[in-house]
Amino acid sequence: MNLELSPSELQFRDEVRAFLKAELPKRLSDKVRDLKRLTKADYEEWHSILNRRGWLAVSWPAEWGGTGWSVIQRYIFEVEAAAAHAPRVVAFGVSMFAAVVLRYGTQAQKERWLPRILDGSDWWCQGFSEPGAGSDLAGLRTTAVRDGDDYIVNGQKTWTTFGHFANKIFCLVRTDPAAKKQEGISFLAIDMDTPGVELRPIILLDGEHEVNEVFFTDVRVPADNLVGEENAGWTYAKYLLAHERTGTALIGESTAALARLKAIVATETKAGKPLSQDPLFAARLARVEIELANLTTTNLRMLIRSDSSAASMADSAMLKIRGTEVRQQITALVREAAGPYAAPFRLDALEEGFNGEPVGPDYAAAAMPDYLNHRKLTIYAGSNEVQREIIASAALELPRR
Repeated sequence: MNLELSPSELQFRDEVRAFLKAELPKRLSDKVRDLKRLTKADYEEWHSILNRRGWLAVSWPAEWGGTGWSVIQRYIFEVEAAAAHAPRVVAFGVSMFAAVVLRYGTQAQKERWLPRILDGSDWWCQGFSEPGAGSDLAGLRTTAVRDGDDYIVNGQKTWTTFGHFANKIFCLVRTDPAAKKQEGISFLAIDMDTPGVELRPIILLDGEHEVNEVFFTDVRVPADNLVGEENAGWTYAKYLLAHERTGTALIGESTAALARLKAIVATETKAGKPLSQDPLFAARLARVEIELANLTTTNLRMLIRSDSSAASMADSAMLKIRGTEVRQQITALVREAAGPYAAPFRLDALEEGFNGEPVGPDYAAAAMPDYLNHRKLTIYAGSNEVQREIIASAALELPRR
């Protein structure tokens, strides 16, 4: 299997680099590089820039405004965008909800929702996890009862990322309480401003308001918002999660973070020598670099083999496990490089325009918050323990518990 980029792919990479150099605002790339907090307006600005170029919906077919790119082109764009310190494209609408609608939605739903994702009119969030139904997602208890032309939704979702930015939420809801857990679930789209929807913030360890709880009390949702067939939502959820977990390989993000780590340890000293020359630290850094190189090769092999928009459940599970673990290791090494300066982190130091007195080197302010925030990687999108069960079931033909 040839893992080298073809001449046409190299030409495409040059085109991507030229676009990023010309169109990525320096203010945004500086914020991403320095791990400053991004606002909703920051994400929307980059979203708009990509949409104007026609490069926002990288996995959509061209007929719906997508790029029509191959999986290798998407990979190249991801890596180059991360290397240029571009904001990430928030995946919930563009990559996740759209993937389900494109495959299982009606023509009317595609015409209704897809253009509004592209132009930024709708910001989607994901309503999957619930208290007591995180890794065991099929244990969800939020109900949707059919009442004429509507569903009446009651229940609670949690860990809803960017729910405070969103005006739409796609949810898994239980429509047949008598069925087996996976067989009574449906996929429903809900307007966040519908009466009975309440959002409450959750503040994370790093002090960030990134996630939320969402409560539904007698929320009336048009039946036209049901995607696919009633009680078939588990099939759609698995399809969506294969997309999400493939994305959590984090190749581009980890490659950029590793380069940043190398720059830090080249200047930080220990016993009068660069930290990069400390035998123990250098060995750990080398191990992470090797693991990332292995992950990159594995990801490329899977992409070339499948040449499809979503990997198998087992493949995506493997990418999710290794990708999240490597990313966590990099944040841990940055935190250790900062030493005691990482502990007294100042939340305001991560805001744009901060001109207060820094504590330690410039990178130190973000070292601990970044480390704490990335602890969630091995839990969300299905915990890594669950991913190992998926691999055992699919690849080794062992029964799942």
